[in-house]
Amino acid sequence: MGFHTFPIDRADDLEDPSRYRYCSREELLAMLDPGPDATVADLGSGTGFYADDVAPFVDCLYAVDVQEEMHDCYREKGVPDAVEFVTSDVASLPFDDDALDGAYSVMTHHEYASDGTFAELARVLRPGGRLVTVDWSADGPGTDGPSLEERFGLAAATDQLETAGFEIERARNRPETFAIVARR
Repeated sequence: MGFHTFPIDRADDLEDPSRYRYCSREELLAMLDPGPDATVADLGSGTGFYADDVAPFVDCLYAVDVQEEMHDCYREKGVPDAVEFVTSDVASLPFDDDALDGAYSVMTHHEYASDGTFAELARVLRPGGRLVTVDWSADGPGTDGPSLEERFGLAAATDQLETAGFEIERARNRPETFAIVARR
């Protein structure tokens, strides 16, 4: 994914339950609002921390990560039946047009953000499909997560999505992160 990837030697850190203080399972599911027949993608799935939370509520969940080693870590801990692995950069997803009902990224937007990536997401999400983005904010204090230089602010992130044709339903800053719900 664009600017950097999470170090594989720190993959165990992705399983830390304290991550829920930035985005809980309930908050993610409420923003994504998937139906039981939905096909969704976890963009930058890593070790499957959030994929495990969403998979029971959808028909198919694509765990998308550019690092095959992250998929290996996920396999080691066990994978829900609904999950299918996709090793790919978000900028070149191997899905047909309008293939996804939804997609989400939790703390990975800063790793793939580019005009081409957002155009790709608009291509693979069906009309009305929902994109949920929770990421470290450049507007935050920078005490956790990547450096402030690697982050986007809420205004920049919503501008990126709107430029790609997404309609912003909700966008808000939180103490260290932002959350955006957008529709294609």
